[in-house]
Amino acid sequence: MFYVYMLASKPYGNLYTGMTSDIARRVWEHKNNVVPGFTKKYGVHQLVWFEAHESRTRHRRVRRRSRNGSGTGRLI
Repeated sequence: MFYVYMLASKPYGNLYTGMTSDIARRVWEHKNNVVPGFTKKYGVHQLVWFEAHESRTRHRRVRRRSRNGSGTGRLI
């Protein structure tokens, strides 16, 4: 399974869109600032949306669409 996900820093704050094959591990890494980068620098830790895909190709297409702001999916 492949996942496209979106994190937010706060309502109307910064957004981050990512992709992974292990959503639980990746969200834990973001919340605990394990990997340096955008999410650590701007405090983007709250999972607000994700979508699961069986195909890596489909999952990359959705990630690109969500970065452009035209995607639809599951809000948490």
